[in-house]
Amino acid sequence: MGQKITIEPVTRVEGHGKVTIHLDNEGKVTQTRLHIVEFRGFERFVQGRPYWEAPVLVQRLCGICPVSHHLAAAKALDVIVGAGTGDGLTPTGEKMRRLMHYGQIFQSHSLHFFHLASPDLLFGYDADPLKRNVLALALENKDLAVQGVMMRKFGQEIIAATAGKKIHGTGAIPGGINKHLSKEDKERFLHGADPLNIDTMIEWSQAALEFFHDYHDKNKAVIDDFVDFPSSYLSLVGKDGSLDLYHGVLRAKDKDGKIILHDVDYQDYLRYIDEEVRSWSYMKFPYLKDFGKVNGWYSVGPLARLNNADFIDTPLAQAEFEKFRAYSGGRMSHKPMHAHWARLIEILHSAEKIRDLLHDPDLMEGELTTRGEKKMEGVGLIEAPRGTLFHHYKINDRDQIEMCNLIVSTTNNNQPMNNAVNQVAVRMMTGQEEITEPMMNAVEVAIRAYDPCLSCATHALGQMPLEISLFKGETLIDLKRNR
Repeated sequence: MGQKITIEPVTRVEGHGKVTIHLDNEGKVTQTRLHIVEFRGFERFVQGRPYWEAPVLVQRLCGICPVSHHLAAAKALDVIVGAGTGDGLTPTGEKMRRLMHYGQIFQSHSLHFFHLASPDLLFGYDADPLKRNVLALALENKDLAVQGVMMRKFGQEIIAATAGKKIHGTGAIPGGINKHLSKEDKERFLHGADPLNIDTMIEWSQAALEFFHDYHDKNKAVIDDFVDFPSSYLSLVGKDGSLDLYHGVLRAKDKDGKIILHDVDYQDYLRYIDEEVRSWSYMKFPYLKDFGKVNGWYSVGPLARLNNADFIDTPLAQAEFEKFRAYSGGRMSHKPMHAHWARLIEILHSAEKIRDLLHDPDLMEGELTTRGEKKMEGVGLIEAPRGTLFHHYKINDRDQIEMCNLIVSTTNNNQPMNNAVNQVAVRMMTGQEEITEPMMNAVEVAIRAYDPCLSCATHALGQMPLEISLFKGETLIDLKRNR
């Protein structure tokens, strides 16, 4: 006979999963696991389809980050149609895609910070569950809530102007883009009525960072001590070592900041990265081959990108980057809650990039596409909001996709999320007579720091709950909450 703790559904993440926590009879945590329990199959769904359909098909993986899949697939097909990798397009093609991508980063990061993460920060993980949402945020801090909503709206408008629609657009095609930016859209984004213009977006991005700095100063334990464990980090960087969210070379650093993957061409990613399958999850566990399955795991996402980059090429974000680096004494930051800080710096960087691109005449005129010698295989990488996203396709002589391999951002963070769950469970649940709702939410807070998109990682079907089950000895303790 036993009882079971269930969190159903998990709040403020996208996807379907389950956490199990095992304690011995003395109350010591002996095992934790983040299980992803939905079927993984999208890589097979696209087989047999004409390759040029991929950028439209694969974004159906997710309604949260479709632009990232759209662009990663398009970048892989650029190689197949002979347009080269990310820097081989026409100026118009590359810059329109970059504008689309920065709009995606801007809206997705805004969604996560203001809607999903900030209730934890403002109210605490031990607050009443009914209060941990954006509606309560609006009552507590109206300006912050309004800014979050409008910043996301601005990013979505950028996407619509470049991709054709806010969700599941068609703008990126093999070898380039299918439209210029209209004069009307350019003027609206540059000089539109407040608040939906780029100057206001930059101002609000800076204000969000000021909010975070003030919160951090008053709540260092929440940000600095909640979760902290060493990790290696993987991301794209520009060929000059800069933060580049659209294109670059693959770099990885170890926990001490030593480069262990030296700015390699991502077309060769299979030489360096493999994926392990474990029986208790449909989400794979990627690792660096040279370091093996046990030691080769790594983290991706905003924190990884700032740990790996040498500098940021926009001045306001660079100034914030210098503060970020100085806080850790120039060393690597291993605190997953610092990902919120890094995410806000990327919001500011994306806003600056959008402003610069809106002043670029190449968006209004010039060749949209280019092609060259056809190839039968291509790899596309992009820094999605949640981290490095891999798309790899092979085609046959009938122009059909015969192989598709996707390593999505949340998959890359599988092991770090498991480590974060374990650290929180060990610290908060060991030796406790009663497992409380705040303890369970603390596990969610650790997962939310990674902004996971579990349906992307597993191609889930159906509802998206996450259950937490706690086993004490042979007993399954049961507590169910409905939120």
